[in-house]
Amino acid sequence: MGLLQPKLSLKVAQRQVLTPGLMQMVSVLALNKLELKEMIDAEMVENPVLEEIDETVPMFDEVAGRQELRERGPEETPVPAKDPFNEVDFGSYFQEYLDPGYRTQQEYEDSEKPSFENFLSQPTSLSDHLAWQVGALTLDKDLETAAEFIIGNLDENGYLSASEAELAAAYAELSSAEPAAEANGHTPAELNMQPESDRAQDLVHRGIDLVQHLDPAGVGARDLRECLLIQIVAQQHEFEQLYARNHRIEPARDVEEGEEPEEPEENPHGSLKAEAEAQLETRRRAMVVAALIVDKHLQLLQKRDVKDVAKAVQATPEDVHAAVDFIRTLDPRPGRLYNREQTRLIEPDVTFVKRGGEWVVSMNEEDLPSLRLSRRYRQMLVSQTTDREVKDYVKERFRSALQLMRNIAQRKSTILRTCEVIVRRQQEFLDEGIEMLRPMMIKEVAEEIGVHPSTVSRAVANKYAHTPQGVIELRAFFSEGANGPEGADTPLVVLKRKVRKLIEDEDAKHPLTDDQLAAMLQAQGIQLTRRTVAKYREDMNIPSTHQRRRRD
Repeated sequence: MGLLQPKLSLKVAQRQVLTPGLMQMVSVLALNKLELKEMIDAEMVENPVLEEIDETVPMFDEVAGRQELRERGPEETPVPAKDPFNEVDFGSYFQEYLDPGYRTQQEYEDSEKPSFENFLSQPTSLSDHLAWQVGALTLDKDLETAAEFIIGNLDENGYLSASEAELAAAYAELSSAEPAAEANGHTPAELNMQPESDRAQDLVHRGIDLVQHLDPAGVGARDLRECLLIQIVAQQHEFEQLYARNHRIEPARDVEEGEEPEEPEENPHGSLKAEAEAQLETRRRAMVVAALIVDKHLQLLQKRDVKDVAKAVQATPEDVHAAVDFIRTLDPRPGRLYNREQTRLIEPDVTFVKRGGEWVVSMNEEDLPSLRLSRRYRQMLVSQTTDREVKDYVKERFRSALQLMRNIAQRKSTILRTCEVIVRRQQEFLDEGIEMLRPMMIKEVAEEIGVHPSTVSRAVANKYAHTPQGVIELRAFFSEGANGPEGADTPLVVLKRKVRKLIEDEDAKHPLTDDQLAAMLQAQGIQLTRRTVAKYREDMNIPSTHQRRRRD
């Protein structure tokens, strides 16, 4: 049996490794203008060799020239004699001697003013809005804690993210406080006899009911049906209060002895009042039918079969139409009112301008810092008195600064060359609009400018162009194509717009099928199959023919 022995061996292999400079070039190319500005600002803070060229600050050469002129000694001009009267500081004189009141000297006063950051407003989130309402109510401690627990388990749409049983189990684990003395109307002895799981389930149930009565209506629901029902019940309650207030009957005045009773005056607006009452009754009836539809027949509503819905709820088609119109006014995502996405700031990186009949591409470099190398640190490199460690540090900072400036210049060159090809291939689109957009692949542009397709992909990523047709993302110019009229290609963006246009113009009672859409496109010279049309329709979240059909 052989013994294990350590042994050295050599192996030759080739491996592709990205250098730090190349990695930085790849990352800089993928940045848009705003991200590049943030990166440059961060590099200027980290690297003291980098300086920003400020137009308002004179250059070093200008300062040196002015210093040289001073050393030459300009001709002395006679200075006029000063008037001693002008040298008296009358403001200080009156401040010191003629102010009878108490005065705090400003030079010794240290008043801390609030920062401007304290004045910046922050949009209220759904959790903050609900927690504020809970805090304004007079609740026992356990119910308030349960309500805050329920609020913390709502998703961005305002729905509960877990079932009631799961919430009760989680709340029982997290709850460590002793029950209140008289919570839920029980005595302390009865609460101690109540199992912890039952107590947690009761608090969670009450917390959910409390949250469902908060604003906006519909939050705290478990599904779409419950969300819509909560909103319908809330509007019914508000409507009944308004209806009762408008129909409040005033008590009749007693008739004294010998006085003839007054005859009721004719109301000149009687017909208008009757019409208003009829509209109120129609509104009330629509709410009742809407509640029945949402509670029991939501699946039939999705099929848009008005006759089947009317038969199921035992109502007329007119009432069902009014109820459906009312349901459309409800919000299926009530939490989105407060959980809106932040507006994304977009600033074009390039501009397409037509000058002298030709399209020109120009980089939008406004607000971008112009970098230069510090002359002071260059003098430290050639100085004999500088320490070796300091020189090594400055050399390394110079290499990093030069690499960054080269990568920024390379980014500009790559984006300009890519955009010049885009302009050359999409001149008809820039002149006439989206209908004249031509198919174009990233690979074709990469071959034309002599780079890898991944380089072009990074050059157009998250970047926008200011064109006569609006601010457009550079990636939108690249699209595959299908066979179009006379052998030309039509991009997918235009094809989807054509499909959407045909569906928007269809008869709601007799919607177009995918086969009919494909035949209509083929009549225009665009060769598409039914499955391709169905794929485009699903990509645009357009329902099928059966779901789009409206049955009266």
